[in-house]
Amino acid sequence: MTNPNRRQFLATTTKAAAAATTLAAARPQTVHAAEDNMIRVGLLGCGGRGTGAAINALTVDNGPMTLVAMGDVSENKMKSSYTSLSEKKKIGTKVDVPEERRYIGFDAYKKVMDTLEPGDVVILATPAAFRWVHYSYAIERGLNVFMEKPVTIDAPTSVRMLEINKAAMAKNLKVAVGLMCRHCVARQELFDRIQNGEIGDLMMLRAYRMAGPTGSAAAPPNTGDLSELMYQIKHFHGFLWLSGGAVSDFLIHNIDESCWMKNAWPVKAIACGGRHYRGEDVDQNFDVYSIEYTFDDGAKLLVDGRTMPGCKREFASFAHGTKGSAVISTASHTPAKARIYSGQAFEKDNLTWEFPQPEPNPYQVEWDDLVAAIRNDTAYNEVERGVMASAVTSMGRMAAHTGQEITLDEFMKHDHEFAPNVDQLTLDSDSPLQLNAQGKYNVPMPGLVKNREYL
Repeated sequence: MTNPNRRQFLATTTKAAAAATTLAAARPQTVHAAEDNMIRVGLLGCGGRGTGAAINALTVDNGPMTLVAMGDVSENKMKSSYTSLSEKKKIGTKVDVPEERRYIGFDAYKKVMDTLEPGDVVILATPAAFRWVHYSYAIERGLNVFMEKPVTIDAPTSVRMLEINKAAMAKNLKVAVGLMCRHCVARQELFDRIQNGEIGDLMMLRAYRMAGPTGSAAAPPNTGDLSELMYQIKHFHGFLWLSGGAVSDFLIHNIDESCWMKNAWPVKAIACGGRHYRGEDVDQNFDVYSIEYTFDDGAKLLVDGRTMPGCKREFASFAHGTKGSAVISTASHTPAKARIYSGQAFEKDNLTWEFPQPEPNPYQVEWDDLVAAIRNDTAYNEVERGVMASAVTSMGRMAAHTGQEITLDEFMKHDHEFAPNVDQLTLDSDSPLQLNAQGKYNVPMPGLVKNREYL
């Protein structure tokens, strides 16, 4: 890019003032001049997670920040998000998004990012299917990025994102991935203790996210009020091409934090899963998933996921070593309440360490860390780790959906891209997933369809 990159001088207001003149002259059509150290933020994807990320961004206490543009394909989500943000105490005054900068449509990503200047920040919080498309344009525009997990949902886009990210690295853009557990100070100390050998050699990890119906994973039939494309986007957790389904969107945090503690990615996976009393739901998810990951040294990570009402709930991750055991997270994502035990039983008499409460909220800490990197111009790019966490999660999902053992190498070489033309979608497009001859969506059929997750 020929324009000066404001990221390089945010920390020095005199340099910012000088560069502002150049930027304003080069791009007179932009909304804001860069005459100060203000970081402008654009939001793509105005659902709950995108709105939450915007709140965290505007809560950072490290220089001025303001939200200047929003984009989505749903007017209702846009209205709800804007109202929530603009009326929230402490950050409402930082929301400067008049109606003409609230963009609707599949091309909204370009309009939002064209509002920003190099060095500003764009939040990518749409369904994961669009992540590589939006990230490519953010790099072209010289923007720092916060992208939600998962980063990818199949092998071809995983390989593509790693390649795309090379351009971001070359431009020294700061890129955060919403795997906020990595920014949890309790988990960080636990990681150090495990790596220092406090529980011995790590032989087994266990992770659980077992709850009732979650998000939009259980999708009811389309009533016809929406096009197939817009209906599936509304229920994006229910369709693999959009989100990777319940596994990729819900289990990735527990998988990622467990692999972090092992300080390795697993090399293969086998898995089970099934659909039970589905009622009228028409999504592509299984109700239960049970994944066994194997690391290069033979250690195991066992992952159980369930989205069925009336069953025992568990939302936690554990590590077991030759000298003791540890709780990685206790219930949900925060607080972790990380602790170490001298044996394998989590009993009070065996407790040897626990992180003191309260813990800083990792959803906020990840934004504090990103903005600090922008203002200090320190290297900051979490994409490769985010891609690997996403790919490992997808490998486990694919093992369940096909009924086959899959190695990480085999997964990364697989050619099934769920939505190869996602960058060409418009509001009038057909969905990449169509109803079959029986008027239903194709679902995984383990053992029958072995070489891909669905036909």
